[in-house]
Amino acid sequence: MNQDQAISWGDLWAAARRAAAEAYAPYSNLSVGAAGLTDNGRTVSGCNVENASYGLTLCAECGLVGDLHRTGGGRLVAVAVTDGDGNPLTPCGRCRQLLYEAGGASCLVNETHTVGDLLPGAFGPDDLP
Repeated sequence: MNQDQAISWGDLWAAARRAAAEAYAPYSNLSVGAAGLTDNGRTVSGCNVENASYGLTLCAECGLVGDLHRTGGGRLVAVAVTDGDGNPLTPCGRCRQLLYEAGGASCLVNETHTVGDLLPGAFGPDDLP
């Protein structure tokens, strides 16, 4: 994405809400969608997929990162996460780590935070030998 291009948060919120509509959430009844803008201008998305064992549930951000790599990779520059009604949701700790790996500390989340704000002192690829 060109630095001069503005992030269309309205488009990201709409894509996240569309993704939430595809969620599989029979246990919590909390449908979650996530949409991200990549550094080359693509929009990627994901939804939560629950599992009866609970621990195997996949968050929407997991699906988003999978879609990022499935569609050509790159880096996330902005992410919107919402419930099925369009209300913003803050990513859980596991998802903050996924977003750090896929977008770095400067990736914007829900217009108001960066991943670095949500995950200070993060461990990442630069910490490995």
